[in-house]
Amino acid sequence: MKKVILVFIILVIAGCQEKSSWIKNQNIGNALGTTYSIIYIAHEEVDFQKEIDSVFQVINQSMSTYIPDSDISKINDGDTTVVVDTMFKEVFELSTQVYETSDGYFDPSVGVLANAWGFGPGKQIQLDSIKIDSLLNFVGWNKVKLSPNGTIKKLHPEIRFDFNAIAKGYAIDRLGVLLNNREIENYLIEVGGEVLTQGHNTVTAKDWTVGIDNPNDVLQRGTSAIITLRNKALASSGNYRKFRIDPETGEKYVHTIDPKTGYTKNSRVLASSVLASNCAIADAYATTFMTLDLEESISLLKNNQELDAYIIYLDEYDRPQQFMTDGFKTLVKN
Repeated sequence: MKKVILVFIILVIAGCQEKSSWIKNQNIGNALGTTYSIIYIAHEEVDFQKEIDSVFQVINQSMSTYIPDSDISKINDGDTTVVVDTMFKEVFELSTQVYETSDGYFDPSVGVLANAWGFGPGKQIQLDSIKIDSLLNFVGWNKVKLSPNGTIKKLHPEIRFDFNAIAKGYAIDRLGVLLNNREIENYLIEVGGEVLTQGHNTVTAKDWTVGIDNPNDVLQRGTSAIITLRNKALASSGNYRKFRIDPETGEKYVHTIDPKTGYTKNSRVLASSVLASNCAIADAYATTFMTLDLEESISLLKNNQELDAYIIYLDEYDRPQQFMTDGFKTLVKN
């Protein structure tokens, strides 16, 4: 009997020691034009800041349109000799996947339109229906091709890539690969409000908890929902923060561009949040749901069981309403 009790005490003590041995490590900073916070749990103090900086640096050199000598900038400027890296190829292939499943409403070849509307690194211009129709000739993911040798072929040299709607999510996924390779099993990566989680917070013995911005409470930075996550990615998109006002006319232009019409999309959808197994896909679909009408997004979600979503929209009386997939509802904290 004493032996059994002794064994039990040893197990309890060992369990307490194991639990208390978890250490929260965190890196915070600025990258990709926004802020980031990376929390990872280990049995000792570790610091992966150099490796984290390296990931951001490589992503920028490959896909940032704001760096003049990046691969994507060179391609946009007409350099046909650039051999893209593995990450660029993966983003290209993921973009093709979402382009096809969204019937072309996700289209990273909208760079020429993003510039024209004032949401890119290029020169903003005065637009009318004639100019927009002309620019649409240089938009279309079906007009670009990734060659076997790693170079990009464009039907028109004026076509410009813009991976802003997927590259940030992809960068988060690469940070996840970094932590996985360091045998970190529990982490939360957040970059500009987009999140990738693995495992749970072993310090508190709880799942990771994430808040989603309320588009109707922009000034107070209120939340519309709080969810718990484990082994999931979350990305959100909304027109309530990123927009510009024409100084002469006072007209509001949102950053979501409809690749089929060429115009910015002032829709009744205020914000969308998407859950997926990786952040690149979540990022791409969050943007896509800002371009689609609500009914189209719901239809797409019904045909894609790997996604869950939360969409905030205005009804016919301009009252804010919410749509959630069943899978998303199960993660919302009451």
